[in-house]
Amino acid sequence: MSVLRQVLGLILIILICFGVVWIGSSATMPSIPNWYASLRKPSWTPPNWLFSPVWTFLYLSMAVAAWLVWRRVGLLGAALPLALFGIQLGLNLAWSIIFFGLKNIGLAMVDIVLLWLAIAATTFAFWRVSVLAGWLFVPYLAWVTFAAVLNFSIWNMNR
Repeated sequence: MSVLRQVLGLILIILICFGVVWIGSSATMPSIPNWYASLRKPSWTPPNWLFSPVWTFLYLSMAVAAWLVWRRVGLLGAALPLALFGIQLGLNLAWSIIFFGLKNIGLAMVDIVLLWLAIAATTFAFWRVSVLAGWLFVPYLAWVTFAAVLNFSIWNMNR
């Protein structure tokens, strides 16, 4: 595979990931100052400013992991891992829309459990192709574990 093709592949995957960020943030940002600010949240809720850099790092890590898998075995060889990657990206986007756009904390809880399962499956599928790609997904899995607990706590405190 040529260097140009590898670079273009990485750029494409990054654009896809940050396209999801852009769509998700368009559902998220309008709800933060009023609706999200009005919710009861546990004392251990991170400050709002922390979410953007954490998610930027995580999405970049996700993109690099997917690129490593694609680069190692190609599109056909990585069909299952990349399909799982697409599923978890879709569930991640859906969570932002459900939680912030629809303001449905309970349904967002269902989505984040499915997201966690999809991330775990993607992590293991990536690991089988590239150990580094698998490791790049571990912080994402840890953060979504934390986010699921936070989602549950907010849902429980605002029923």
